Amino acid sequence: MPLEEKHKAGAWEVLDAAYSEPHRAYHTWEHIGDMLEKLSAFSGSSARRDIIAISTFWHDVVYKTKNDDGSLRPDADNVRDSAGLFRQYTLLNQSDAGAAYDLIIATANHLGARARKIHYRGFAGDLDLFMDLDLSSLASPWESFTEDLARIRFEFSWVPEIAFCSRQLQILENFAKEDARLYRRAETRDEWGAAAKLNLTRCIAGTKKRIAELSDIGRDKP
Repeated sequence: MPLEEKHKAGAWEVLDAAYSEPHRAYHTWEHIGDMLEKLSAFSGSSARRDIIAISTFWHDVVYKTKNDDGSLRPDADNVRDSAGLFRQYTLLNQSDAGAAYDLIIATANHLGARARKIHYRGFAGDLDLFMDLDLSSLASPWESFTEDLARIRFEFSWVPEIAFCSRQLQILENFAKEDARLYRRAETRDEWGAAAKLNLTRCIAGTKKRIAELSDIGRDKP
């Protein structure tokens, strides 16, 4: 897809600098490449593969875990800034730019995101597919799954382990709820649903155990 011509000069340098930042370990070019590879595999399920691809490139371009004051940075702030940077460099027409912007914004709330506006025929389905692609790594083989968790832990290495584990447990349990729409499209659900559920169940149990261990250590300290 000729995506470069859809952007102003300097866009790819901005993207490359962002996804190569030293504080990143999971939210890197590897994550973008994995999503694009899976998009190619499910290209028949998309109405506008180009819009999904462009949104993939920009959805994590801003990724910081810490605010300037040292506090935890809400992911919604990263998403908003990523969408804003996309707007700064896009040459898409107003309708297509609006579609890509809304896809990027949707990643602030994977489970609750809905199409706010139907930008083109099939847009709602493309939003669902984009959400599924972004969460597809939850269905990776267990070794890869745990490696991804370790990469995310690196990105939050400044956060005390018990606080990190507690935050991750909340996220994982939300994904694992029976009524959660983890994968929205039937084809992605068939491909990834069972594996993701097993990974989440196993990881939740391990995280609870680790929190209990850390809590015991804390109680044992004088």
